[in-house]
Parts: sequence; C-alpha cells; structure tokens
Amino acid sequence: MNPDIPPRAAAVVCHAHPLHGGVMHFKVVFRAAKALQAEGVAALRFNFRGVGRSEGRHDEGRGEQDDVRAALAEVERRFPGLPVVTGGFSFGSAMALRAGCADDRVRALFALGLPLSMMPDLAFLRACTRPRLFVQGERDTYAPAALIRDVVDALPEPKSLAVIPGADHFFAGHLEEMQEAVRAWAATRPWEAP
Repeated sequence: MNPDIPPRAAAVVCHAHPLHGGVMHFKVVFRAAKALQAEGVAALRFNFRGVGRSEGRHDEGRGEQDDVRAALAEVERRFPGLPVVTGGFSFGSAMALRAGCADDRVRALFALGLPLSMMPDLAFLRACTRPRLFVQGERDTYAPAALIRDVVDALPEPKSLAVIPGADHFFAGHLEEMQEAVRAWAATRPWEAP
C-alpha cells in the first residue's frame, strides 16, 4: 500500500490448512493481499495457531476461527472506523467464512479455493447475506466447477463467482487470473453495500 494514501477498508486474509503446509506467505494468500492493497484495502495476513512463530496447536478449525476473530479485532484496532473484509484460501477461506458470516464487524467476504468437499454443513453460508466473492479453479479437486456453481447459485445475494478455466486448487499457472478476480471485486467496494 501507498503509506501516503489512507486505506478505504481493512482485510484479514487467512492461509491454507496448517497441517498441509499452509502459511501466511503462501502464493495465493500473498497475491490476494496484493490485489486488495491495489484497491486501497489494508491487508493483514497472519499464521494460524501453531504455524511459524504463532503459539498453540492446530485445533481442527475451532481455535482457528478464534484466530480469525482475533485478527479482525487487530485490524479494527489498527484501522478504527474502516469497513472490515475477511477471506482466505482453502482451509483459510472456510475459517474466514465461518467466523466472518457470524461477525457483525465483517462487511464483505471472499473465498479462494473453497474446499466444499470438506464442509458438510453449509447452513451458515446460506444464512449469510453480506457480499461474498468465490474464486475457484475449474479443476479444483476439493470443489469442481459444477459443485461450486450449484452451491453459489443457491446462496442469497449479493454474491459473485469467478471460475478460473484450467486452474487447479492452488491456481498453479493461473495466479494472475485469481489475483485479478479479487482486485476487480475489491474495486467495486463491496463493503459499501447496504
């Protein structure tokens, strides 16, 4: 971000599964944060408990949702009064959606490579009416294009879906397209929706 221009929103960006190599420096997470920053959104990436220098141990998603809430509190502290956005990649997208849909501080959400095959209960997502962006690789093994389309079609508005042709779960060879989908969504300022 340009330090001379005040941010228009603040975001928390969550990484992939801690037990499968997920860290805040992963390419998808880094690129998502960069896309948000290009549109004036201050982006906070963090490591879930037990990753890198973070204390604690992996908690099967329960404690990780607490980590998301703690990161949301931190961006609120650092950027008081700004709208807050949250999202992430893979496991991180599931944690961001679960915590963010239940948190009144969050004005918009995004999910990159949402692992639907590992999410048996989507009732929370059907009840969430804040603006949401879903970006999925066409060949994602955790939620192929047809599955993500069916799920997103059944969700209430406002919502957006970008399926990246030829991309796998990690957007290998397609990081630019994923990054542009996030940037274009942020350019619409979804956090300003009524």
